[in-house]
Amino acid sequence: MHLMEMYGLEALEDDPELAQIVQFASRLCDVPIALVSLVEEERQRFIARQGLATRETPRSSSFCAHAMLLGSIMEVRDATRDERFHTNPLVTGPPNIRFYAGQPLRSPEGVPLGALCVIDSQPRPEGLTEFQREGLAVLANAVMRRLRSRRETLAARRELEYSESQFQAIADSIPAIAWSADTQGNFDYFNRRLIEFTGFGPDRTTIHPDDLPAVQEKWASSLKTGEAFQRELRLLRHDGEYRWMMARIVPVHNSRGEIIRWFGTAVDVDEIHRLSESRDLLAKELSHRIKNIFAVVAGLVSLSVRRQPEHKAFGEELIQTIRALGRAHDFVRPATDAVRDNLRGLLEELFAPYGTGDHARIRISGDEVQIGSRAVTPLALVFHELATNSAKYGALSVEEGSVELEILEQGDMVALLWREKDAPPGDFKGSTGFGSRLIDTSVAGQLGGSWDRRWEDDGLFVELHLPKTALAR
Repeated sequence: MHLMEMYGLEALEDDPELAQIVQFASRLCDVPIALVSLVEEERQRFIARQGLATRETPRSSSFCAHAMLLGSIMEVRDATRDERFHTNPLVTGPPNIRFYAGQPLRSPEGVPLGALCVIDSQPRPEGLTEFQREGLAVLANAVMRRLRSRRETLAARRELEYSESQFQAIADSIPAIAWSADTQGNFDYFNRRLIEFTGFGPDRTTIHPDDLPAVQEKWASSLKTGEAFQRELRLLRHDGEYRWMMARIVPVHNSRGEIIRWFGTAVDVDEIHRLSESRDLLAKELSHRIKNIFAVVAGLVSLSVRRQPEHKAFGEELIQTIRALGRAHDFVRPATDAVRDNLRGLLEELFAPYGTGDHARIRISGDEVQIGSRAVTPLALVFHELATNSAKYGALSVEEGSVELEILEQGDMVALLWREKDAPPGDFKGSTGFGSRLIDTSVAGQLGGSWDRRWEDDGLFVELHLPKTALAR
């Protein structure tokens, strides 16, 4: 890559930080001229100048082209007596160089870039003092830190632009409409599919007038509560026909649990509405399409995390949660004619990544309890959170550890007892993080139940009490 492109020299000309360096170099060495010179193939450019109006000279007359090739400072005490420079036009004419000292500037890879130099129109037979030489070396290091900072900034910008172009290419290739919004609900990106479908840009509302008020109300509620948005709505296609779409928007949180973005998709489900007389077919098709939405949203989150690597751990955790919800959704909306509506079956589906059958590290016992589709999501979130935490910090984080989950019917309530065995030493009784708030919201807020936890000698013990009526919905 060309030197100008690598360091963005145009933007560095007369850079305030570099200007301070050459001003100090001039005072340090008691000379009228100090320069930061970068040597290119045909010329040398002075990106910081003190005492000289010229911005560049040909490389053929450059003192710095010689200095940059050395391992230490180059001093020319009287240029008229130096066979390399006595006929140099910068010596025989303005600025009439007699004394020159240049400290080489080299890239981190060792490539010569130029020099930090000081110039006087009077010979200096004694040269620089040791203190001045040491000072120029220190100032040259400061110049390189500024150049490296600029180079790294440009490299990061190019990488971001490349990542964004990849993200856009992938987003444009998916068959669903995809978009993102900021924390205020302002939509700042739509993929190409939106224009292909509607024939308009994102600045024109194509939602059916009868659906628009409810969509706006639901979206405003999601922005206020932080809950995912999901709704069927009619969208105007480019041929003038309104088509039913399944729209879903999910929040992305930072490490403090704060929403930093929203990602959404819209999938055409109009055919399902046209076949509404067949409820079985409707359920199967919705299952498939919603499953696709989970996959698309997980993909969008993954792409966003690549742009913001500081959020990688959070992004991976969010993706695993989305996948767990996908497995739970498959359980109650299967693609076959089988009906699966019991709690044990759901839990076995969720805990499959931790082993099955004789190799299961989470063993389930107790009563058979029927559950409805509305209870699946909060149950999946609760037990995915417990299993994930156990895999990070508890019994499932060590080879010998295991978990026993007992299901007990107690009149109108169901008790679920989570016992960890052979967990590593630890005490999490004081933890009130996002996971705890998530469990509390799911258990108390959505299922109308209660839960408690304590750390026993063998590991974490969690006790949940849930109303049967809430589980059956």
